[in-house]
Amino acid sequence: MNKNEAIGIFDSGIGGVTVLREILKVLPNENYVYYSDSRNNPYGDKSNEQINELCEHIVKIFIKQKCKAIVIACNTASAKSAQYLRNRYRDMSFIAIEPAYKMVHDYAYNEPTLVMATKGTIESEKFNFLYQKYDNHKTILLPCVGLADIIEEGNEDKIKAYLKEHLEQHRGKVKNVVLGCTHYPLIQEEIQEVLGQVTFFNGAPYLAQHLKEVLEEKDLVNNQGKEGIIQFIDSSNDEQKKKRFFELIKE
Repeated sequence: MNKNEAIGIFDSGIGGVTVLREILKVLPNENYVYYSDSRNNPYGDKSNEQINELCEHIVKIFIKQKCKAIVIACNTASAKSAQYLRNRYRDMSFIAIEPAYKMVHDYAYNEPTLVMATKGTIESEKFNFLYQKYDNHKTILLPCVGLADIIEEGNEDKIKAYLKEHLEQHRGKVKNVVLGCTHYPLIQEEIQEVLGQVTFFNGAPYLAQHLKEVLEEKDLVNNQGKEGIIQFIDSSNDEQKKKRFFELIKE
């Protein structure tokens, strides 16, 4: 591995762009390969075995491209497959996103909290370990079935209708919102419109910092002094997703 090799990032769609935006703040000179698995989206309703198979397929693509590290920018894939992948590919560095529930424990322990995540993430063993360890006993777990799909679709009316139906009952009752899916930061303003003034917790900035530390430790940070290249791959070859992805990076 050398410093010029790319970092692979994958998600079940384009939601992981919210993770890449944070990574670019701390590692602007790196080259990136982003894989959007929209053909198999969503991951949240799939079995562990299916998710392992999908993730391994993507990892093999990254290895062929000689990626120096792989970021799992999907909470469901992280919760269900990160350890599987680490066991299978011991020479590769995997940096995995996870819901920022520990941050609530550290910074806002006494306040009512809403965790928004996919059904797969909330039911996962990894998240339940995290939840049991840091439970503030004022937390509502909300499996947002289908929300990532609607965000992926980009239909504002559907997004607002979904949020009104599922969040209205929590308005004024929660102070913290854990965004447990990388798609959800894309609709942070819309969530706030329904819930009122809340504090958002998102694991992406911490993942970005951890990735930088891992690369520094291995002397793999690219200090070429110029902006890196971002390559986008979509499993369904959707040109519209590619266009939206690059628009979102600039926001």
